[in-house]
Amino acid sequence: MRGSGFELVVHPCNRASPTFLADVRTFVERQKLYGVVLPPSVSEDDRVAKLLNEIGCAYIRIASVELDKPENMIVGHDRMGGAQAARHILDLGHKRIAFISGPDSFRSSHERRGGFEAALAERGLKLEPSDIIQGAYTFESGVACGDELLKRTPRPTAIFAGNDEMAAGVLQSARKAGLNVPADLTVVGFDDFQIAQAVWPPLTTIHTPTREIGRMAAEKLIDAEGRERRERREERDPARTEPNLVVRESSGPAPSV
Repeated sequence: MRGSGFELVVHPCNRASPTFLADVRTFVERQKLYGVVLPPSVSEDDRVAKLLNEIGCAYIRIASVELDKPENMIVGHDRMGGAQAARHILDLGHKRIAFISGPDSFRSSHERRGGFEAALAERGLKLEPSDIIQGAYTFESGVACGDELLKRTPRPTAIFAGNDEMAAGVLQSARKAGLNVPADLTVVGFDDFQIAQAVWPPLTTIHTPTREIGRMAAEKLIDAEGRERRERREERDPARTEPNLVVRESSGPAPSV
């Protein structure tokens, strides 16, 4: 946004608050905002988009699926990322695989799981219900889920966590269990946030191009002239980004026994 004449204001939101929508309205009107970029999971709340339409405030929603008019969307391909994680784990020879999902209320959680399971099915492998455990996209839930999975007999040799925070929690669980990552256990995350390189060993993960997404959202939002052109021609496709696998030290060949 540098040089555009616009300023960036960051406002934290709590979707669980009973005054959430009222707080959003107050903030937008008080600040006289030209436009709003809605990241996940706020972007998945149709009530917010409806409110911004009522106020007359432009907005861009960032999500893993198309939720709105194409001109209002930046769509990431979380399903593709889930498939990339599965293929990497399978290529390393793993058969006993577990998945830690995010909350059911997040569309990204369903997309990542869907891509992961579909890629496993392509190779003739199906996760049992007991192989899937639900986390909360937090480090603490990753520790709790990791503890539960690693107590099992036989335990998984590879765990795919739905985001990097949970994957970092699994690394802690592995240390507590006396397991070596990746010799005894492969751990794969999703997002490639800063924590992925801050932990040891550094996480193999699915890189989400957050800088590109932010740039695309800002450009779409502040390009009012282009926005009008897109609306006039009824733009059919939203802006899309694709993830890619980043291999680091947390993944390795399946143990021989």
